[in-house]
Amino acid sequence: MKIVSTSNAPAAIGPYSQAVLVGEMLFTSGQIPLTPEGEMVTGGIEEQTHQVFKNLQAVLEEAGCTLSNVIKATVFIQNMDQFVQINEIYGHYFGDHKPARSTVEVAKLPKNALIEIECIAKK
Repeated sequence: MKIVSTSNAPAAIGPYSQAVLVGEMLFTSGQIPLTPEGEMVTGGIEEQTHQVFKNLQAVLEEAGCTLSNVIKATVFIQNMDQFVQINEIYGHYFGDHKPARSTVEVAKLPKNALIEIECIAKK
């Protein structure tokens, strides 16, 4: 087991790792729309979703992966009415690659984020 950490994504805000690599399997922690400096992105769901993907890409890259290595994503959102906007941005980042996915509406996310995404990838 190897702990994955990069300064190109926000540091963990609790007792957890950005990701853990076990053999060829990478498990990322949920990424919220914080900048690498730990500041919440201003704007709405579009800006927040783009920042989450930047964070995920940075963590994946540190582990030697890209979004094309993702086999499962879990998306947590505060408002299911924003699903269309999120889905459009999600599709932009994954392109033709279509990992398995769950999307769940939640009451509240850390730092009052509008979205959080975690992934499982295979090297």
